[in-house]
Amino acid sequence: MKLSRKHQVTLDAVFATPVCASIVWTDIEALFRACGAEISEGSGSRVRVVLNGVRAVFHRPHPQKETDKGAVKSVRRFLIESGIEP
Repeated sequence: MKLSRKHQVTLDAVFATPVCASIVWTDIEALFRACGAEISEGSGSRVRVVLNGVRAVFHRPHPQKETDKGAVKSVRRFLIESGIEP
């Protein structure tokens, strides 16, 4: 799959070591969409994502816009399970 430069930078940040805690959540959602994911709103700050048959629920960060390290690790696991790696 061919990603735009912006999405590739986000993907690289998700898989960076040590885990990056400054990734903006909207960039992660844009990456999901670029990979072909279906995203739907859940209750509260929940976001349901389906990618390549794999389902996950994430919580949008608030009030800050950056994703914490734990959430980045969860996104990384989800992408690996979905067959997406840099």
